[in-house]
Amino acid sequence: MHDTTAMLIELGAIILGLGVLGRLAGRVGFSPIPLYLLAGLAFGHGGIIPLRASEEFVATGAEIGVILLLLLLGLEYSASELVTNLKTQYPSGAVDFVLNAVPGAAAALILGWGPVAAVALAGVTWISSSGVIAKVLGDLGRLGNRETPVVLGVLVIEDLAMAVYLPILTALLAGVGLAGGSVTLLISLGTVGAVLYLALRHGRLISKAVSSDNAEMLLLVVLGLTLLVAGIAAELQVSAAVGAFLVGIALSGEVAEGASNLLTPLRDLFAAVFFVFFGLSTDPADIPPVLLPALILAVVTALTKIATGYYAARRAGIKPAGRWRAGGTLVARGEFSIVIAGLAVGVEPRIGPLATAYVLILVIVGPLAARWTEPLARRLTGRARPAAPAPAKPPVPAPQAEAPKDGAVPTESASPTA
Repeated sequence: MHDTTAMLIELGAIILGLGVLGRLAGRVGFSPIPLYLLAGLAFGHGGIIPLRASEEFVATGAEIGVILLLLLLGLEYSASELVTNLKTQYPSGAVDFVLNAVPGAAAALILGWGPVAAVALAGVTWISSSGVIAKVLGDLGRLGNRETPVVLGVLVIEDLAMAVYLPILTALLAGVGLAGGSVTLLISLGTVGAVLYLALRHGRLISKAVSSDNAEMLLLVVLGLTLLVAGIAAELQVSAAVGAFLVGIALSGEVAEGASNLLTPLRDLFAAVFFVFFGLSTDPADIPPVLLPALILAVVTALTKIATGYYAARRAGIKPAGRWRAGGTLVARGEFSIVIAGLAVGVEPRIGPLATAYVLILVIVGPLAARWTEPLARRLTGRARPAAPAPAKPPVPAPQAEAPKDGAVPTESASPTA
């Protein structure tokens, strides 16, 4: 069979299978991410039927998927929103980093994977899944809840931190020295600062330059600009994903909304391809040895995420019920954990299987935690309270003499006669 024909058959089977899996996940009410990962495991290296003809195309599609994920994320936020969230939510962001990145770094060091792998695994356990959480909030009807802005604020801090974290990780994975890593970080910070400044001061001009009444032209310009900036960012070792995120931030208003509507189907397609590719590159036989560490790490970081949400909601003056809901909502990990693990597998191949098992666990547990953390906490705290003492009964009043009838004068009872 001709190589092109075989590639078309494999790609058609992959995309059709993704559509079926996505529909199945929608009926069950879960994120399709774990099904995409399982599909990649089934048809990758060591799987049931390895896919060879389409592997190179799928790898390129996976890169585009990461870029579109970060672009669409950037389009959801304006520069002013990012700056406001940074000013108000930075204490919660710091607590989030300490509680959730440290367990991942500690696990990598305990497993003997080295400091670079520790930095990578810290990111895997740190970043929550914006996509899964947004879907859960919509499904549960909580978009208007008081704690929802707190949840979104924590996610925005995490997304903004990615613009600093990814260049550091990329430099470490590339093996550059301290000086080279410092230069990369300075370039990244300078780029982020410059884009935020331009977006705040001249966002309308940038959006006007990109804007077009023709949907086709708008799609081509935004997508072409994003791929170009992502490629330049990767060449500078700043991370292609960060470049795409910054392009999204720079666009605002109707342009951002129109581009988001046009690019969302492409994002969904290539993001699904990315998850499949990550599964394809992971040998299923490598998962059982890391399943126990992944389970322990999932339990620990689920609890630390609940603590993070509780703390952030308490700072915002939310009542206890909303604090527990915020904590449970943040548990899910997903796309960004896989992105980080995908970058690091070249240095420490065991990160791939561990991250796959970890994300599979938490992307399933996440929606359940969002739904049941608050009722479970209410039940447990209700049982823990000592029973209130029964109120004392009021004293029974002494019986009083019956009132005289017909105006008769009451007399004392007669004494016994002698």
